[in-house]
Amino acid sequence: MKCDVILAGVGGQGVLSVAAIIAQAAVSEGFAVRQSEVHGMAQRGGAVLAHLRISDGVIASDLVPRGGADIIISMEPLESLRYAAWLAPSGALVSAAEPLVNISNYPEMAGLITAIKGFPLWRIIEAAALAKAAGLARAVNTVMVGAASPFLPLKAETLENTIAALFAMKEPAIAAANTQAFRLGRQAAATFPDGGGA
Repeated sequence: MKCDVILAGVGGQGVLSVAAIIAQAAVSEGFAVRQSEVHGMAQRGGAVLAHLRISDGVIASDLVPRGGADIIISMEPLESLRYAAWLAPSGALVSAAEPLVNISNYPEMAGLITAIKGFPLWRIIEAAALAKAAGLARAVNTVMVGAASPFLPLKAETLENTIAALFAMKEPAIAAANTQAFRLGRQAAATFPDGGGA
């Protein structure tokens, strides 16, 4: 088994937290994990990229090859398309719906959504609304872990337990909200028909 993941977003969106949750869950299930991060100008709203490789065998490199990603998980639409060349033909593109407009020439949303829907397998998740519904607006990244979970070779229970353990040191309400955010993201991904959604 091998699963190559590209995680993309903008500084402050929790891209590296998503990578850490998935990586820890994979280790918990006995898989080998390799990870590489590119922070860019993350603290100023710049692009953040992480490569995450999960395998039941030896992993030779930290980096996902172009055309080799089984899934792209993106915290916002434009960043999902920035790394589309890394997605395998059978891969899934999972993006939050809400844009983070950090450049003056940010493209029109309609065009971005159309481009995402052009991929064979995609999900566009209303992550901000789901995070609020879970009781914690900051839990968008945990929503996205849930939305990506059907495409990962990991048990949902393992991912949920990893999230619970990660937030156990915080207030119980924060841990509960993040767990609920994961569940809502997973449910949202399941509402799309195979191949994407309307």
